[in-house]
Amino acid sequence: MDGRLKPGHDADMESVWTLHPQLAADTVAIGDLSLSRVLLMNDANYPWLILVPRKPALVEIIDLEEDEQVQLLGEIADTARALKATTACAKLNIAALGNMVDQLHVHVIARNLGDAAWPKPVWGTAPPASYERAARERVVEDIRRGLQIAPSR
Repeated sequence: MDGRLKPGHDADMESVWTLHPQLAADTVAIGDLSLSRVLLMNDANYPWLILVPRKPALVEIIDLEEDEQVQLLGEIADTARALKATTACAKLNIAALGNMVDQLHVHVIARNLGDAAWPKPVWGTAPPASYERAARERVVEDIRRGLQIAPSR
């Protein structure tokens, strides 16, 4: 140990987790897993979930402790299974990019042949389509049921 604090453990950094304002603006909260908040992207073109570990100052997956990295991978797998069961999608796209929002977050996107971007990546391909309220609520409830979680506070 060289005495340096690990990323995400800097005493001068914010000690309370908050959701990045851009993620808050672009999503609807579904609920919380043990480590991560689960969000639904406000884009009906693709059922698109985002997992955000609820720990302050994380940018990369490697900023998590090793056991938390394993936990995140399990939560990604559980979320992907719930999304696939809910949507019967042909393909799942899973990525942690962070080029626009530096807070660590993982995209889990259900893709289908002929969707608005197929076969290209979803970013910047088609303008976001708003969910009808009932359709959004149905997706949120289906994912909550699939993950066995309550709404986030």
